[in-house]
Amino acid sequence: MKIYNTMTRRKEEFVPLEANRVKMYSCGPTVYNFIHIGNARPMVVFDTVRRYFERKGYDVVYVTNFTDVDDKIINRANEEGVSARAIADKYIAEVIKDEEGLNIRPPTRRPRVTDEMEAILDMIGELIDKGYAYEKNATVYFDAKKFKRYGKLSGKNIDELESGSRVEADGAKRNASDFVLWKPAKPGEPKWPSRWGEGRPGWHIECSAMVKRFLGDSIDIHAGGEDLIFPHHENEIAQSECANGAMFVKYWMHNGFLNIDNQKMSKSSGNFFTVREIVRKFSYDVIRFFILSAHYRAPLNFSEETIGHAENGLARIANCLKALDYIVKNVDKEEMTEEERENAKKIDVFVNNFEKAMEDDFNTADAISSIFELVKFANINVGEESSKEFARMTLDNVSALCDALGLRLRERKEAVDERFIEEKIAERQKARESKDYARADAIRSELKAMGVTIDDTAVGVRWTT
Repeated sequence: MKIYNTMTRRKEEFVPLEANRVKMYSCGPTVYNFIHIGNARPMVVFDTVRRYFERKGYDVVYVTNFTDVDDKIINRANEEGVSARAIADKYIAEVIKDEEGLNIRPPTRRPRVTDEMEAILDMIGELIDKGYAYEKNATVYFDAKKFKRYGKLSGKNIDELESGSRVEADGAKRNASDFVLWKPAKPGEPKWPSRWGEGRPGWHIECSAMVKRFLGDSIDIHAGGEDLIFPHHENEIAQSECANGAMFVKYWMHNGFLNIDNQKMSKSSGNFFTVREIVRKFSYDVIRFFILSAHYRAPLNFSEETIGHAENGLARIANCLKALDYIVKNVDKEEMTEEERENAKKIDVFVNNFEKAMEDDFNTADAISSIFELVKFANINVGEESSKEFARMTLDNVSALCDALGLRLRERKEAVDERFIEEKIAERQKARESKDYARADAIRSELKAMGVTIDDTAVGVRWTT
C-alpha cells in the first residue's frame, strides 16, 4: 500500500510504526455553525481511509477533535446572547447528525479542546522549560527560530517568512514567525487559570497536546485539508517535536480544495453551501459518493451538474443491487453452472482492480470505476436464467466494494414508500388478471411519475427507482 506523503512530496510504501496497528489523527471542525461541503470532504475521505485500513486487517486508533473555544464561537455566542459552551454544544450535536447522515463512523476518541486544558498547559510548560517558548505580557509564544527545521512540511524558509512579515509594534514577539501558545483572555471570554495568568490556548497547541495524550509522541498518519499545511500543521510539528524529542508524524495526508462552480467557496461571494442545505435536494449518500468520485488530493468542483452526475451514478449501482437481490430471492436454480463458474472468475478481476486503486494512495475515483465495471458485468451476465449462487456471489461482491467506501446502498431507504409501491403493483396485477388493462396502465403511469420503473419478468414484477 502506497500513500502520498506531503512531507516528502512522493508516494511511499506504508509501514506502520507498530505491527498491524495504525495511529491516525485528523483535525476536526471549529463548532460555531453547521458544517459546509468543504468540511465534509476531509471527514468523508479520512473515514474511508480508516475503513480501508480496517478492511485490510489493521487495528486503527482514529482520533479527531472538536475545537470548541475560538474567536468565531465567542462572536457567535455574543450575537445570540448565550455562552460559548452553549454554542459549541449546539453545533457539536449538529456535526454528529451530519456525520451520521454521511455514514461517517465515530472515531476511537473525540476530545474537546475545553476538556483537555491540563494536557495543553503541560505541553506549554514543557516547551518553556526546554527553552523553546517564552512568556511576554501574560502571552506565551513559541520561538520558531529555535526549531531548526521549521518549514520542512510546507517548504517555506523561515528567513523568507521573517522578511515578509512585520513584528508587532509592541515588540512582544522575538521574531515575526513566532506564534501564540497561550493568550490572556479578554473581558467576557472563556478563560482558564495558568501560571502565566488566566487565558486560553492558541489554536496550534491544541492538536499537538491531544495527539500526545491519546496517541503518543509519534503517530503514523496526520490528516487534514490542504489549507492546514501552513501554518497549522507546520506549527504542530515544531511544538510536538520540540516537546516530545521524537518524530511527530510519519505520513502526512492532505485533501485538495473544494470549489463551488469552479470558484473558491466564499460566504462573501454567495457560493457557500452547508451540508444541511445540500441535503434538501440531494441525499447524504449522494454527497458521500460525490466526494469519493474524485481522488482526495485533486481539486473537487461542486455544482448542480457534478452532484447530479453523482446522483445518477449512485442510482445505477443501487438499481443493480436491487435487481440482483430480486433475482437471488426469486430464481429457482440453486447451483452455478460450469459456464457461470468460468464467468465468475471475472469478478475477481474487478475486485482486484478496486484493491489496486485503493492501495495506490486511496484512489477512490478509480475504485468507483471498478465498481461500475462490476455493475456492467452484473447487468449483462446475471438475469432471470441465472442460478441463485451466481447471483448471490455477484451481489455480495458489489455490496462488499460499496461497503468498503461507506456506501449504504442496501441499507438506504428509498425516497418513496416501498409498502405503497408493493400495494400498487399488487393492484396492477389484479387489474391485469381481470383484463382491466386501462387501470393497469394508469397504475404504471402513476408509479412512473413517482420515479418508479416496473419490469415484468419471467420470475415476477421487478421495480426500480
